[in-house]
Amino acid sequence: MFGLIGKFNAVAGQRDALIAILLENAGQMPGCHSYVVAKDAKDADAIWVTEVWDSQQSHRASLSLPSVQQAIARGKPLIASFGEFNTTEPMGGHGL
Repeated sequence: MFGLIGKFNAVAGQRDALIAILLENAGQMPGCHSYVVAKDAKDADAIWVTEVWDSQQSHRASLSLPSVQQAIARGKPLIASFGEFNTTEPMGGHGL
């Protein structure tokens, strides 16, 4: 499996709008086992996204999906910056 954990910093006041865009197609990406979008409890503009994929190739392929391309185009203006970003190797757990 292939995992990603990343932090997005939304433009001030746009976190909920960015979250809505990120969640529109959750669960509709082939090879995606888990896609969780969470608000940072300490930073009013920060969002954490945690993903689990069957492979890195499936993740790369998802970036070419029309729905994902549209979400990127709509979400990009709402992102002020990117924070931490890590890849992981999920080993299992509840929901996987």
